[in-house]
Amino acid sequence: VQLQASGGGLVLTGGSLRLSCAAEGSTFSSYTMGWFRQAPGKEREFVAAISRRGLTTIYEGSVKGRFTISKDNAKNTVYLQMNSLKPEDTADYYCAADYDGAVIAKNSNEYDYWGQGTLVTVSS
Repeated sequence: VQLQASGGGLVLTGGSLRLSCAAEGSTFSSYTMGWFRQAPGKEREFVAAISRRGLTTIYEGSVKGRFTISKDNAKNTVYLQMNSLKPEDTADYYCAADYDGAVIAKNSNEYDYWGQGTLVTVSS
């Protein structure tokens, strides 16, 4: 599957952005989807993930309550709504797909396909 992420940009502290990740292919409902981020000079880290049918979600601790991941299988798209953004959220954000993932994974090694990054910059 090919993934195309979009929606990044520059926002002030406390602002909001919604990232989208569109997938090409007819089996999108078979994929667990995740969002990861990588800040300059840091390793890629898990942000959020959602189950194949979109019924179960998990979040990294620092974004819980501020970010919401959702999945629209009819549109082959996964979203990341980011509210109350902080400067420490600044990073390249990547979407990823885990084919037939029965367990929602936080480990990036579990994901089979990756989109290109979309840059989120939060200015204070």
